[in-house]
Amino acid sequence: MYAMWRLQVALCTLSVLLSLSSAGESKARSCSEVRQAYNVQGFSLVNVPHQEISGEHLRVCPQGYTCCTSEMEDKLNQQSKLEFENLVEENSHNMRTTFVSRHKKFDEFFLELLDNSEKSLNSMFTRTYGKLYMQNSEVFQDLFTELKRYYTGGNVNLEEMLNDFWSRLLERMFQLLNSQYHFTDDYLECVSKYTDQLKPFGDVPRKLKAQVTRAFIAARTFVQGLMVGREVANRVAKVNVVPACVRALTKMLYCPYCRGMPGLKPCHNYCHNVMRGCLANQADLDAEWNLFIDAMLLVAARLEGPFNIEAVIEPVDIKISEAIMTMQDNSMQVSAKVFQGCGQPKPSGIGRSARGISDVFSTRFRPYTPEERPTTAAGTSLDRLVIDIKEKLKESKRFWSNLPDDICAKGKLAESDEEQCWNSHTKGRYFPEVVKEGLTNQVNNPEVDVDITRPDTLIRQQIMALRVMTNKLKNAYNGNDIYFQDSSKFFSLSGVWMCSGINFNKTSHKIHEG
Repeated sequence: MYAMWRLQVALCTLSVLLSLSSAGESKARSCSEVRQAYNVQGFSLVNVPHQEISGEHLRVCPQGYTCCTSEMEDKLNQQSKLEFENLVEENSHNMRTTFVSRHKKFDEFFLELLDNSEKSLNSMFTRTYGKLYMQNSEVFQDLFTELKRYYTGGNVNLEEMLNDFWSRLLERMFQLLNSQYHFTDDYLECVSKYTDQLKPFGDVPRKLKAQVTRAFIAARTFVQGLMVGREVANRVAKVNVVPACVRALTKMLYCPYCRGMPGLKPCHNYCHNVMRGCLANQADLDAEWNLFIDAMLLVAARLEGPFNIEAVIEPVDIKISEAIMTMQDNSMQVSAKVFQGCGQPKPSGIGRSARGISDVFSTRFRPYTPEERPTTAAGTSLDRLVIDIKEKLKESKRFWSNLPDDICAKGKLAESDEEQCWNSHTKGRYFPEVVKEGLTNQVNNPEVDVDITRPDTLIRQQIMALRVMTNKLKNAYNGNDIYFQDSSKFFSLSGVWMCSGINFNKTSHKIHEG
């Protein structure tokens, strides 16, 4: 009886040992799929196990039986960081390209518009006024030079510059229309003081000043807005990947390798939590970004309507010619009032030329017909250009808060089947709730340990840059201008925006519609 009992115990023990041995063999599964996937990533297969090994050495991935060594986990850490950076770059590429291409297109359009307007004026005035224009052409050249300097960010007060243009034109024309007299510099300075009182050019200077100023304010501010949007987007897309984020990314993207399931994608909600943790600071940019886009759209609407720079610049030669004709028509009255106020000038001793000055000015100015006018940049029009830019701007709203969703799009990075996906431990459903976007909401993020007390400095700087630009856009929408000494100083050393790099005048001005 005792012998029978011993035999049963021996058989039972053998059965257990065989069972344990069989279990051990079943756990030590092949790592061939992992080796193949690891090799596709560009890594060497040296020291990559052929069968699963014990995983006590792992610091990120689950420590059960594994196909990963410590060296593999380190390399997958680096690969996760690089892959995340590339994902943000790729998903923001179209939006960033939009700002780059539209800034370039608008800038080229505007500068060509100015060039064509200057060429048109020069051609028509040469044909109409001949030598008299050529002898005084620098007055008009200086006007366009200053307009370009203002547009490209120069510290130009448009009102003062335009007032100076009309004063200089008055001085030149007054001398031409009264060439029998000699005028000293002091006398001509006295003449210029009568510009507002006498209105020698009629109402053209007032109307043109209002039109040019508000249109140029809107155009310059709009193109600066495109530049700022471009710079901010490019900087924010260069993500600062903190160690806690790298750990979470590795766990999500590559721990399936270590568990022998290299083709398994992360669960959709799991991906959301990781990305919202890693992109928490970028999401905080979104509120200011949306306000900036709204302000850009408002100024774009002005450019389509009352502040249309194309409608102002194209006929500027005609308007200036009208002013010259008005001055010529009223030359007798203007001269009489100037002589009364500034004193009788001394005769020059040189009579008028055989062909009188009045005869020259009475030659009627003939502007280009629409068919003759040079086409604007790329054969487009401001309206078409602005409509295109508006559509692209609208598409970029809520971009930063939507970025985790875009990256985790089902079937792209994350798995659409919620039962057949990596849930951070194994294949199966992911149960934690998805946290909201933004830094403060990451306090309860189950996947990324985010320090909510330390906002990203670069992101805060970009938020401030957007805030300043939005304020400038709002002013431009209302016809106000805040002068920047140099728009390039938005962004200073090593690409970091500095408040001190912007030089504001203490005052701004508003141009009332003429």
